[in-house]
Amino acid sequence: MALTHETPPYAEPLRKPAVWGWMSFDFAAQPFFTVVLTFVFGPYFVSQLAPDPATGQTAWSLAATIAGLCVAILSPVLGAVADRAGPRKPWIGGFACLQIAALVMLWFVAAPGSSLLLAAAVIVVAQVSAEFSIVFNDAMLPRLVSRRKIGKVSNTAWGLGYAGGIVFLVFALGCLAGSPETGLTLFGFEPLFGLDPALGEGARSTGPLAALWYLVFLLPLFFLTPDRAGREPLKSAIGQGLSDLKATAREIRGRMELLKFFFARMLYQDGVNALLVLGGAFAAGMFGWSIIEIGLFGVILNLTAIPGCIFAGTLATKLGSKRLVVLSVSALVVATLGLVSTSPTTTLFGLVTFAEATATGLFASGAEKAYILWGLLVGAAFGPVQASSRAWLAESVTPDEAGRYFGFYALIGRATSFLAPASVAGLTAFAASQTDPVTASRIGMSAIVAFFVAGLLILAFTRGPAQQRHDGAGFQAP
Repeated sequence: MALTHETPPYAEPLRKPAVWGWMSFDFAAQPFFTVVLTFVFGPYFVSQLAPDPATGQTAWSLAATIAGLCVAILSPVLGAVADRAGPRKPWIGGFACLQIAALVMLWFVAAPGSSLLLAAAVIVVAQVSAEFSIVFNDAMLPRLVSRRKIGKVSNTAWGLGYAGGIVFLVFALGCLAGSPETGLTLFGFEPLFGLDPALGEGARSTGPLAALWYLVFLLPLFFLTPDRAGREPLKSAIGQGLSDLKATAREIRGRMELLKFFFARMLYQDGVNALLVLGGAFAAGMFGWSIIEIGLFGVILNLTAIPGCIFAGTLATKLGSKRLVVLSVSALVVATLGLVSTSPTTTLFGLVTFAEATATGLFASGAEKAYILWGLLVGAAFGPVQASSRAWLAESVTPDEAGRYFGFYALIGRATSFLAPASVAGLTAFAASQTDPVTASRIGMSAIVAFFVAGLLILAFTRGPAQQRHDGAGFQAP
């Protein structure tokens, strides 16, 4: 169904309501990942809902593992079927209904005394639905804008996503989630709506409110953004899509530049994920940070990511997606080295020392401030590396094959997601037998650098989409 008077791809995409409708998806989707999974509901699940932290951590990790396996296995299949069926929005809408229902249910299944496994199962449904929707949303990008503008639009959308996550996170920490000890929120007043911190109602309320946020801000995608016309009935699309999937698996081996990109991303994305998951915990162990300080560290990272994505978007047309990815991963190498070079009293591996902190309060010591500065560099880079990677793939495939390849993109992004955290854990355990716990943690975190460097080495021998078009390889850009 045509929703605009102009047929995409658009020459000036950021002036078109259809493109802003597509970008609204990232704004709608991010609060689930930032607030529900990472900074509010996740900690509540582990520390309050579970009978003890160890049981909670086990159940939460199990839920994340099951969700990751489902996404890895089924994303290529669904993408191949969607390529045959045609439209993307019905798939996004269907999975959005599942995600919204699951988020609303969190209020009920995560009440004190409820089944921990039932709450974990609902989280799995919500996360799998969210990840599948991302596959189909990303697959719309190659058709929507000209290939030269994909990087700009992708980075802008990613920045909008972080903005949505920050707004919702600040609202949740400041207005909803009170401390069980004091009963007060981050802003120092009682939670809205009479929510009881002792019952975890502030954390539980983020589920239904994230569902409402997702519903409201997903609507522009459906009203403003054109979709592909229907092509084949679903039954036929399933059969033909599975055949296409097998052919695509063979085809990828013949598209060597794309295959090298997939392997490079697999490595550096493992590093990104590990850094985001472990960075706060690493600082908590070294500086004794509380949940509030870890949450504020997350806010700082996300706030920095917004201008980072916007700046990368302005450079995307000039530099191209490969150079932006290389620059971003290189910045992450420097930032990670900076983080692991920081001890409770030094940074830069002892070249800069700090006096013992005499003040109390948030981030009081000089070493903590140095850690925050290195974190700012992480925040500035981790958004652009993911947005520019999405752009790289969108520039490398045709609209008709985008679903299949973004499905493989999701698969490869999940296939080795355990490697970086496992490497950190193994190296930390080895170092712990040789040195003190803080130094062992720093040595363990340095394993993340290896994933970034390995990804960079592969990228050095990989031609980006622009270079392939210049050399006459692959299909011609529209």
